[in-house]
Amino acid sequence: MTLEDFFSKFRLLHYKKHEVIIRPGDDPPGVFFLSRGYVKVYTLSESGQELDLIIFKPGDFFPVIWAFNEVTLSQYCESMTPVEIYRTSKAEFMAFLKSNPDVLVDVTSKILIRLRGLLERMEYMVFGNAYQKVASILVICAERFGLVKNHGIIIRVPLTHKDVANLIGLTRETTSVELKRLERSGIITKKSGQFRVRKLEKLKEEALWSQYV
Repeated sequence: MTLEDFFSKFRLLHYKKHEVIIRPGDDPPGVFFLSRGYVKVYTLSESGQELDLIIFKPGDFFPVIWAFNEVTLSQYCESMTPVEIYRTSKAEFMAFLKSNPDVLVDVTSKILIRLRGLLERMEYMVFGNAYQKVASILVICAERFGLVKNHGIIIRVPLTHKDVANLIGLTRETTSVELKRLERSGIITKKSGQFRVRKLEKLKEEALWSQYV
């Protein structure tokens, strides 16, 4: 039985776009499995500045830390699009993993992939300039959410300029300037709310990808 098979036995929940699913300090009602749509995890500074930590796609489950450890959550989970989510209790989820070691290995792999993505972003947030930060997050999104088409890679999660800014800790204004630079160079385009990477290798060069990865 796969993780999706397991979760599909439970209640299917529907959330509208921009609905908060979990708030800091909440005791979650269970473990969620994302069947359709996209969910972001973010934190807010004292001044109200948002920093997005991760974006979940269909097939992901959350909250991971709470599922495996008794910790108080300090981040928000919010739908970026209309979403469909299955939910089960923590006890049932853990019992399923213990009785299905192959699934546990797959779950562990997913967690490590998320960790790698966070570490990559941290490197660019510390060492890269604004242009490199914007280019690098588009590379990460293209590899995580990309759909290969004839004329490039479509990033399926809908991202505004503000969303991109929140992923890399920049202002929207600065992010918009750097995105326009990439558009003018023909490396990316945007249509119907989705970014399209037309030249992935060139985008990696602009991000100095090989220097950090």
